[in-house]
Amino acid sequence: MGTIAVIANAGSGAGRERPDPSSLPGVFRQHGLHATVHELAPGGDMDALLDRALAAGAGCLVAAGGDGTVNAVAARALERDLELGVLPLGTLNHFARDLGIPDELDAAVRVIAEGRSRLVDVGTVNDKLFLNNASIGLYATIVLDRESQQRRLGRGKWQALCRATLAALRDPDPFEVAVEVDGRQLRRTTPFLFVGNNDYIVQGPAAGQRARLDDGTLSLYVLHPRTALGLLWLALRTLLRGRSGARDLDAFSAGALTVAARAPQLDVARDGEVEAMATPVRFAVRPRALRVLAPDPGAG
Repeated sequence: MGTIAVIANAGSGAGRERPDPSSLPGVFRQHGLHATVHELAPGGDMDALLDRALAAGAGCLVAAGGDGTVNAVAARALERDLELGVLPLGTLNHFARDLGIPDELDAAVRVIAEGRSRLVDVGTVNDKLFLNNASIGLYATIVLDRESQQRRLGRGKWQALCRATLAALRDPDPFEVAVEVDGRQLRRTTPFLFVGNNDYIVQGPAAGQRARLDDGTLSLYVLHPRTALGLLWLALRTLLRGRSGARDLDAFSAGALTVAARAPQLDVARDGEVEAMATPVRFAVRPRALRVLAPDPGAG
């Protein structure tokens, strides 16, 4: 495994209790491991922090934070062919959950200490990595509005998120795209286009989860146009009754796909972080490219 560098994001996990980064080396020692913690302060430079950790000889990178932190650390682990460990200290922790990594800190460190390495797929959008999903439309709009409210008005993350979501639902703002998938050309008008790394469950209480992370495919979901009330009803019906289908969205599986639009750029949400990307936007999967310290998927 080599020297363990823990990349701890002090800004992760808004609204939940999180450990003091200075306590992390002690937790690793309890499991017979030596770890050096590199803490990212709010507004800090993640790339520079990772440069320092790697220059110090890190042989294993551990991301202590949410999905955005895990994405940034995983990109470097992939680049250097290092193992990635995950301490789920963010708000939602989708990647850790789908890997089966426990939410409790000591149990998550135990997973790293056990040293079981799995190979999982990663997605790319315009050659930038995503571990969970990338999307265009409604969600990106919500994230940008939430961040603007936090920055300009000093609102908390959850308050800003609720206000941003309500604002987006009042005006879903469908857009036109041309999608090329598996040699097929599709033209759609949609408020939301979602690309997942592997297949996502879209119905019932497990909606938003993945059964596996090494199937070598992308999942594409293109939502049909909806009014604000229609979007709310769809979300409730899918969650509570487990019903969604062809009348709600188009669904495909593919190894690669391209999304073109009239605009020269589209805002793309990639593991919860939004950036403008040049069109056409190209999505691909890199099968079993990332080494992650995680429980055996067949265990339990």
